[in-house]
Amino acid sequence: MQIPLVPEIELELAEECVGLFDATGGYRSDTPPPFWRFAWPGGMALARFVLDFPHIVRQKRIVDLGSGSGIVAIAAAMAGARQVVAVDTDPAARAAALRNAALNGVEVETGAEPVPGDVVLAGDVFYSPAVAPAVLKLLRGTEAYVGDPGRGFLPERLFEAVAAYDVPVRRALEDGDVMRTTVWRLATSRAASAAGP
Repeated sequence: MQIPLVPEIELELAEECVGLFDATGGYRSDTPPPFWRFAWPGGMALARFVLDFPHIVRQKRIVDLGSGSGIVAIAAAMAGARQVVAVDTDPAARAAALRNAALNGVEVETGAEPVPGDVVLAGDVFYSPAVAPAVLKLLRGTEAYVGDPGRGFLPERLFEAVAAYDVPVRRALEDGDVMRTTVWRLATSRAASAAGP
């Protein structure tokens, strides 16, 4: 399936009408939802940003935190990263990232735990009050970029906006057809400014 905001990338995803829990037969507490079967707005915006500003990742070791489908990792590989590691705790997501990378003719590595990198990319990871502090702890002290559609748990005071996109989204997952999604840079990161908000 081609991604509207990022037509350079093709992903194996759930059908357009499928919701998050449809693929698991409904909500079950013992089965994690298949987040990797969808391209989320934060990931799409971050992938677009990386392709638009490849110098952010070129010839660097990139860690895609909470990789899911692998869209951000794939974009980094396409933009000339020296090495890309797609990190996700779900083994099914890691397998999907590898399949999707192969589909796009690029190579990525996968891992269950974060590893050191020159740049950390994280799309749509500030989605709950429980997860946000753990993610922030992983990002601190790194050159980090986050794609976030305003889910409410990103501590904006610690970040600066570097780009924004109107991202087409699925009605089966979100409340509308488009979400304004911002790419943020961790304010303490060593990155040079790449784009205006």
